[in-house]
Amino acid sequence: MEVRLLGIADVPAISAFYLRNEAHLRRWEPIRESGFHSPESWRRRMGSRELLKFAALEPGGDQLLGVCSLTNIIRGPFQACTMGYAVDRPHEGRGIMGNLCRHVVDYAFDVLRLNRVMANYMPCNNRSAVLLESLGFVVEGRAVKYLKINGRWEDHILTAKLNPSFVEI
Repeated sequence: MEVRLLGIADVPAISAFYLRNEAHLRRWEPIRESGFHSPESWRRRMGSRELLKFAALEPGGDQLLGVCSLTNIIRGPFQACTMGYAVDRPHEGRGIMGNLCRHVVDYAFDVLRLNRVMANYMPCNNRSAVLLESLGFVVEGRAVKYLKINGRWEDHILTAKLNPSFVEI
């Protein structure tokens, strides 16, 4: 499996990933307006400095097997970001997300030099609970009606992982 940071040239593959997995991800995503996953919409978002998107791909391939994003990157006294992720439906349960997310957390700590990476999941999402625990994320609390997911306000479990070698820059 190849893991890499995506850029503007990857917009068609990103759009295709989300369009292909729309039904699969609906349970875990907000309701999106029409065109949200179009190449044009992704091109705008990928141009933002507040989004870094990584992907797992077959070696030498261009189809995304899974994606992992770092968003809300905040400097100053916080030095933190939020991590989100999704796997291509046919590739669930193959360890792709563990490898991809581990790479992304290392990037957040070693390259971005952040102190904290946060990731939240719905209490019914056992796969995310197991994934985050395996990556060393610690549960910090529960937020009631945290996000409107698929048209309903859903509670979320709040987790974070701290950089064990954080040094002020």
